[in-house]
Amino acid sequence: MAEKESELGLSICIPVFNEEGNIPVIVDRIMKVMKNIPGYSYEIVVVDDCSTDRSWQVMLETKQKCPFLRCLQFEENSGESAAEDAALKSSGGRVLMTIDADLENDPADIPAFLEKIKEFDCVCGTRVGMRKDGFIKNISSRVANKVRNSILKDEITDAGCTYRAFKKECFESILMYNGFHRFLPTLFKMEGFSVIEIPVKHAKRLHGESKYGVWNRVFKSFLDMLAVRWMKKRKLLYRIKQEK
Repeated sequence: MAEKESELGLSICIPVFNEEGNIPVIVDRIMKVMKNIPGYSYEIVVVDDCSTDRSWQVMLETKQKCPFLRCLQFEENSGESAAEDAALKSSGGRVLMTIDADLENDPADIPAFLEKIKEFDCVCGTRVGMRKDGFIKNISSRVANKVRNSILKDEITDAGCTYRAFKKECFESILMYNGFHRFLPTLFKMEGFSVIEIPVKHAKRLHGESKYGVWNRVFKSFLDMLAVRWMKKRKLLYRIKQEK
């Protein structure tokens, strides 16, 4: 069994919407990886965003085989940002990790994240090599990243990759809004935390359908990006010289 929440080393958070075929696979892969990291207590927190398939039932079935698994279910569909927020807020780990349920992220990269988190506050995955998305998705993703970095004056090369690890205090320092899961590294930087990117593998989805297309990646996130830009420009910046 995992240690009590206050002593947990790592909380792995997985938002889920219609991923019944992928849930047992990703949980099994995470467990196999964590077995080879001795002395690192962990939990897996899965949030069902009111799926219309058997995701919730599969989560409960998987929990019978995985003592480290905790399952939350929304009353109504609320989106990925809400699912991430719920998972992260209910987590007890000193280090928090987000990973997609679609198996496009490889849990085998977890040790690399844990190694880098010793030096930095936030570690972001960036998909390298030949991406397993279609041509249109690849192009839209590249355009979105260029536009994002130009507007936000940032240097995140793969904002669409939400495979990340960060210290709990990073998340506790910000407020989440719908769509903001894409901008967590920028929000952390605004609070003075250190952020680094590491290369991660990218695999093709095994089961189910992608929830994102050109509209989600470029156009729909544009207003969110403008909101973050406004926050960045209007953030209070001051240092107290002395107090007597």
